[in-house]
Amino acid sequence: MNIFGYITVISMVLLTILILMQTRGAGLGAGLGGGGEVNTVRRGTDKTIHQLTIILVIVFCASLLLSVLV
Repeated sequence: MNIFGYITVISMVLLTILILMQTRGAGLGAGLGGGGEVNTVRRGTDKTIHQLTIILVIVFCASLLLSVLV
């Protein structure tokens, strides 16, 4: 396994953790569309987690592409 493989696995694990940390409501009903509120503005740690998730998605995709090309 080359360096891009390690980066892919590490970013995949971190991405999974960050996605699971993001909450859009309380309970299973909100996750299935039963939540009545609409969150349009991210603030504080929610915004930071969202931005880190976007960065990790870019790193994950780039490492996958580079590992295929190399």
